[in-house]
Amino acid sequence: MLGFRATSDGVTARFAKPEAAIIRDLVTQVVELVAADMPPPDADELAAMVGMSDSTELPEDPVLARLLPDGYRDDPEAAQDFRRFTESGLRSAKVECAQTLLESLPVGGGRVRLSSDQAQAWLRSLNDVRLALGVRLGVTDDFDGLSGEAQPDDPRYAYIQVYQWLAYVQESLVEALS
Repeated sequence: MLGFRATSDGVTARFAKPEAAIIRDLVTQVVELVAADMPPPDADELAAMVGMSDSTELPEDPVLARLLPDGYRDDPEAAQDFRRFTESGLRSAKVECAQTLLESLPVGGGRVRLSSDQAQAWLRSLNDVRLALGVRLGVTDDFDGLSGEAQPDDPRYAYIQVYQWLAYVQESLVEALS
C-alpha cells in the first residue's frame, strides 16, 4: 500500500487483498465488541431518541473501557450521569463509522475512493482499532521502545507490525485530507 492521496473529489488508496482482510477483520471485531451490549432497536423509543442507556459503569473489558471512557474521572456520580446520556450514542457512532469503512473497502482489496465524510469515518474507525490493539499490546507513551524490542518470535510481534501499519494508513489519510 502506498497510502492515501488527495483527489479532486476526496481521497483514494489501493489495498491488497491481505491488507483489506486485516482491516476488515479488525474493524469487525471492534464492532462486535462495541455492539454487544447495545439495546435492541425496538427497546425504549424515547430513550433511544435522546440517546439514554441504562449503563452507568465503566465497562469491565479494558478495551471497551478505553473505547468508552468515563467523562469525569474525578467525579464518579457525574461520570455515571454522563455515561447514561452518552454511551448509547457513542456506541452507535462507532458502529456507523465502522460500517462506512466496511462498505467502502472491497472484500478482495482494490481501490478505495472516499469522500470527506467517508474519510472522517475511516479515521474514527481506524483509531478505534488502534486503541483496541493498543490496550491488548500494553501500548504506553514508550511504545517505540516496545516495538524496537519485539523480535519475530515474540507472540506480539505480528500485532505490533499491524499496529504500526495502521498508524501509517491513518497518517497517510490525515495527510491526504490536509
